[in-house]
Amino acid sequence: MEFSHIPVLLNECIEGLDIKPDGIYIDGTCGGAGHSLEIAKRLDTGLLIGIDRDPDAVKTASERLSGLPARVVRGNYDEMDTIAADMGIHEVNGILLDLGVSSYQLDTPERGFSYHSDAPLDMRMSKEGVTAAELVNSLSKEELARILYEYGEEKFAFRIAEEIVKRRAVSPIQTTSELSEAVKAGIPAKFRREKNPCKKSFQAIRIAVNRELEHLSDALDKAFELLGAGGRLCVITFHSLEDRMVKQRFAGYCKGCTCPPDFPVCICGNTPRGALVNRKPIEADTDELERNLRSRSAKLRIIEKI
Repeated sequence: MEFSHIPVLLNECIEGLDIKPDGIYIDGTCGGAGHSLEIAKRLDTGLLIGIDRDPDAVKTASERLSGLPARVVRGNYDEMDTIAADMGIHEVNGILLDLGVSSYQLDTPERGFSYHSDAPLDMRMSKEGVTAAELVNSLSKEELARILYEYGEEKFAFRIAEEIVKRRAVSPIQTTSELSEAVKAGIPAKFRREKNPCKKSFQAIRIAVNRELEHLSDALDKAFELLGAGGRLCVITFHSLEDRMVKQRFAGYCKGCTCPPDFPVCICGNTPRGALVNRKPIEADTDELERNLRSRSAKLRIIEKI
């Protein structure tokens, strides 16, 4: 299957990065090079570093960026400081993170991300490490319920976890269809009629398999440190857990004095390290929503380093 990728909020990202032809930029989730291609096309003596942990994405992005001032590296975006340092780069002008699972990964049944197709239960973005099947069949009922509730915000988390444990005691859950059936069985009948009853559970397990929130937490700090003065960090999120983390971290970078509120004068001397470019998240307009359904839940936040 071809690695198709419609970049979400493309124009808004390009404008937000404020690209300079001689600048150095990082796309920490380059995927099919949708955003990367437009960044690289605007460079002359500058450089784009594309990073992705999916080997399929690295291969595709390398081909699509051939002949442009770009280098593609296989790795996780929370390794961007090490990747840049290995190239002799210790400061960059802009960084883009387009979070979540790619359309290619969702639309390739054998990758095991989607509940719409029957396939081995995998969900590994990197094609390495513990699979979703191994996780589902090994974790305790309590840990499964925690993951479903915290990462999927699933109100029937404990019931679904009970159903998974009951079914795996008879036979291991090995496919997306088997997991889908377990999830549906754990949801009361009147709620199964709601749209995509498996969506929250599949999201939660995918996040756990790929340790997405841990990687994001590390990556945000490393990205901000890597920016030079005036550099910008653009982050696109697709669910509330990601967006909340980005919003709170950005607020921390913009915070100045940390003295207790009852102190008459500041004694800490701390000053803001960043300034928000957009106070509210940027969302897709009507035209983009019609072209690309994936943009429905996308939120873009941008911060500039002082």
